[in-house]
Amino acid sequence: MKPEELREMTLEELEQKEHEFKRKLFNLRFQKATGELDNTAEMKKARQDIARVLTIAQGKRKAMKK
Repeated sequence: MKPEELREMTLEELEQKEHEFKRKLFNLRFQKATGELDNTAEMKKARQDIARVLTIAQGKRKAMKK
């Protein structure tokens, strides 16, 4: 997901996206453990998406405190 799209979301929507990406990462890990995962690059992308969401959410929280 692109950062521009995430910046337009509210904190609640970002938390929802974070949960969605973490669930996706869990499923990818499960697939890898069972040998069903063909493209392991998806795991890296999922981790990056989680980090991106957390970074943008933290920036929004700081902006709200000011």
